[in-house]
Amino acid sequence: MPSASPPPYDFDEPYEDYKPAISSVPPLPPSSSPLAPSPIVPLAPSQSAYPYHYEVQPEPQPLHSARRPQPQVSSSSSSGASAAQIDHLRNALSNLESRMALLLSEKDLLESRLETAVRLQSPVRRLPSELLASIFVMGVMNMEEDDTLMLSTLMLVCRHWLEVAVNTPVLWTRIVAGVHHSLSHAQRKLERSKALPLQICVDFSPRVENGAITTESIVRTVDLLRTSIWRWKTFRLTVPNRPQANAALMRCTDPAPLLEVFSVRVLHSMPEEHYHSNPPRRIFEGQAPSLTSCSLTSYNFGWDLRLVSRLRVLKLGGYWNGYSPSMDVTLSILRACPNLEELVLRNMSDVEVGACTTESDVPGFDEANERLVRVNDSRMINLPRLTKASFYYSGTLRTRTIFRLLTCPALEHVDLCFLDNVSPLIENLRRQSLTRLPLRHLRIEGCFLSELKLSRFLQRVPSLTSLELVDVEDVSSNLFKHLSAPPSAQTWICPKLKALSLEGCATLEWESLRSFVESRLPAHTRAFPGTLATPSSVAPVRPVVSTSSSSSSASASAAAYAASLASARSSASSTASSSNRPVTASKVVSSASAFAANAHILSHVPVTPQQKSSSNWPHRLQTIDLTRCHQISKEMVQWLRMYVADVKCDTAKGVWDDSSMV
Repeated sequence: MPSASPPPYDFDEPYEDYKPAISSVPPLPPSSSPLAPSPIVPLAPSQSAYPYHYEVQPEPQPLHSARRPQPQVSSSSSSGASAAQIDHLRNALSNLESRMALLLSEKDLLESRLETAVRLQSPVRRLPSELLASIFVMGVMNMEEDDTLMLSTLMLVCRHWLEVAVNTPVLWTRIVAGVHHSLSHAQRKLERSKALPLQICVDFSPRVENGAITTESIVRTVDLLRTSIWRWKTFRLTVPNRPQANAALMRCTDPAPLLEVFSVRVLHSMPEEHYHSNPPRRIFEGQAPSLTSCSLTSYNFGWDLRLVSRLRVLKLGGYWNGYSPSMDVTLSILRACPNLEELVLRNMSDVEVGACTTESDVPGFDEANERLVRVNDSRMINLPRLTKASFYYSGTLRTRTIFRLLTCPALEHVDLCFLDNVSPLIENLRRQSLTRLPLRHLRIEGCFLSELKLSRFLQRVPSLTSLELVDVEDVSSNLFKHLSAPPSAQTWICPKLKALSLEGCATLEWESLRSFVESRLPAHTRAFPGTLATPSSVAPVRPVVSTSSSSSSASASAAAYAASLASARSSASSTASSSNRPVTASKVVSSASAFAANAHILSHVPVTPQQKSSSNWPHRLQTIDLTRCHQISKEMVQWLRMYVADVKCDTAKGVWDDSSMV
C-alpha cells in the first residue's frame, strides 16, 4: 500500500522537532558487482521531504517473474552499506589508476625500443666504420677554416660516431694553437694524429679582451709543437712583433722533410726602436726539400737560399724603411726558383734613388734615361712556369728592374697597383708578347699610363678575357674607339674580352662606351628573314639614350622602313622583268607587311658592322663594372643591362633617403 505522506511542516514550530522520514533502502542483489553499481535515482517528493536524499533503484525484474516483497532496511544499515561501497569503489579506482600508470610506462619503454630498432635499420647505421670515417674526413678536411666545430659536432651524435672519430687519425692532423685554443687541446690532437703529416697554425693575433700577449706563451706553444717538426706539412705563424717571431722560430732547428707551406706574419710591420733583435741563423737547419710555398710579412729570416730554392709560390709584403730585401737578394731568390708559378710583392718601400742607374741604350724603348736599380748581376731571369705576377705598392724602381730582367712566356695574370707611371712596365710586357704571352687578366689600379702604349699592348694579347682599370684617369674615349670595330685591314683588339671594370674612371664618355658594347654584340641574322630584309639593305639603327630617344628611334625606324620598301619594289620589278611576269600590288604589300612585322626588332636591336665574318667575331661582353662612374646616368645603366648580363654600379638614394639599385 502506498506510504503515507509526511505531515506538512509548520514554520512556527522549532527546527529541532522536525525529523524527516527516512525511506527504506533495498539491499543490493547478490550478483551485483562493485564495479557496476545499480543506478541511483532521487526519491519522489511523495517519498521524502528532504530534497537531497537519494535511494538506490532496485534492479529491474523480468515481467514474468512474480514480485517479491522487499524487506525494509533501517537507516543505520543503509548508512553502513553506503560507506562500505564508497570505500570499495575508491580502492577499485586507485588500483585501476595504478595499472594504467604501469601500462603507460610499459608503452613508453616499448616505443623507445621500437625507435631504437628502426634507427638501427637505417642505412647510416649499417655503414662500415671505414666508409663512415672517409665521410668524416671529407666533411672536416674540406673546410677552409683551420679549426671548425664540425668535428666536435660529429662526436656528439652517438657513441659509435665518437669511437670512429677518435680512431681516425686524419681528423686530428689540423692543430691550431694560440689565444683562443688551449695547449691541452693541441696535445690531444698530437696524440690522436699518430704519425701522419700535420698542418700547424700558431695564431697569437692580439685581442682587446685578452690583453697583452707575452713571449712566454708563444715560446711554450712552440716548445710543445717542436717535437713533431719531422711531420709538419704546413706551418703558419702569426705574432704581434718581430722579436716574438724570432723567439718562436729559434726553436725550429730540426729538419722539416715534409714541410710544403711556410708562412710568417708580423702584425706590427712598422719598425720601432725596441723591436731590434737578431733573426735566427738557420730555420729547420736549411733542410726543407719539399717547401713549395713561402709567404713572409714583415719578417726577415736571413734569406737563406737553401730554404727557398725550390719555391713555386713566393709572397713578400709589409717591408718598410729599409727592412725590405735588397734588389740583389730579391733577384737571387728569383734565380734560385726556376719553377716559380706565382710572385706577389706587396707594400714595400721603394729602393733609394742613389742606388739607381739609367738605361738609355735599350733598343726600341721610347723613354730614354729610364732609371733602374743598380744590381751586381744583370743576367736575364727565365721563369717558364710563372703564371701570376702581382705588384701592389711594391716600389716603382724595384718593379721596373724586375720586369726588365724577367722572361715569363706563360704569364696569364698581371696586377699593377699604385706604382706611379706603369708605361715602362706595359712596354716590357709588349716586348714579351712579341715572342709569347698568353695573358688573360690585366689589372691596373691607381697608376698613370700612356693610353697609346696600352692600346699597342692590347693588340698583342688576343687571349685577354678580363681587363680592370680602377682609378685610372688617363683612360679616355680613344681607347674604346680602338677596342670597337676596327678597320677592315686590322683584326679585332682583345676579341675574347668578357669582363671589363672601369671603377672610378670618371673621364670616360658615354658614347664611346655605348659604341664599344654595340660593336661586340653578335650578328642577329634571324631578325632579317628572307631575301627582303638583309643586313646589307637595311640601314643600321642604334638606340640612343637621351631625352629625344623616342623621336630619333621613330625617325630611324621610318627611314629603315622606307629603304626596305624601296628595295622590295626594286627587287620585285627586277624579278618580274626577268621572268616576264606582271608584278601585283599584293606581293609588294605582303613584303612590306613582313618587314613591318619586324620593325619593332629593328628599333631595339643594334645592327653591328658586317665587314667581318662570324667566325672572327669577338665575344659578347658579359660583365661590366661602373662603380663610382658618376657620369653614367640611370638610363644609361638600364640600356647596358639589356645587352650585358652583369652590370655593377653604385646605389642611388630615393626620395626618402633609402638606398635602391640604379
